[in-house]
Amino acid sequence: MGGQTQNVHTFTGIGEFWALHDAIKPPSGLNPSSDYNVFRDGIAPMWEVKENKNGGRWLITIEKRTSEIMDLIWTEILMAMVGEQFKQDSESVCGMVCNVRTKGSKISVWTTDSSDDEANLRIGNVLKTVLNNASMIHQRPLFDVLRYEDHESCQKKTSSGVKAKHSIFAVEEREEKPASVAATPAPTESTD
Repeated sequence: MGGQTQNVHTFTGIGEFWALHDAIKPPSGLNPSSDYNVFRDGIAPMWEVKENKNGGRWLITIEKRTSEIMDLIWTEILMAMVGEQFKQDSESVCGMVCNVRTKGSKISVWTTDSSDDEANLRIGNVLKTVLNNASMIHQRPLFDVLRYEDHESCQKKTSSGVKAKHSIFAVEEREEKPASVAATPAPTESTD
C-alpha cells in the first residue's frame, strides 16, 4: 500500500460525527485510488496491528457506475456504528474502510477475530438489516451479497478472489418444495 494514512478528525459523540460527516466529501467525491477509514480510537486501519491481524472483514463490492449507492452504503453503516446498532458485538467491530477505485469500489467492515463465527454472523446480519431497510427507503437495492473474508487469506491471495468464510444475501433464495411434500386438502367430515 503506497499511500499514507492521515488522521482527519476524532469524534466522540453523534453531534461531532454529523458535523464531520456534513463537512467532508462523500466517498464518491474522492479521487480513484483513495480510501476513507473510520476506526475506533487507538486502532490503526492496517492489517498488521494487534486488533486487526487475526480479524477479517465483511465486504460489499460496488459497481463503478453507482457512486450514489456507495455514498448511501457508507453513511448507513457509519450511522449503525455510531448509533451502536451492533450492541454486544460493538467491541468486535474495529472500523470500516471505503476503497474508491475506477473499476469498482469496496466498502468493508473490519472485525477483530475472524474465528468468532457467532459475533461475525451477528455483525453481518446487522449490516444486512441496516442495508435492506435503507434499500426500502431509497427504493433500490443497495447490495446483493455480503462476503466475510479473513485478513490472512486476503494478504496471501494469489488469484483475484478470496473464498468467503460466510456469505449473507440481501434476498434469501427460497427453496422450492418437492411436489411429493405439497400440502393436500384434508377430507372434510360430513355431519349427515
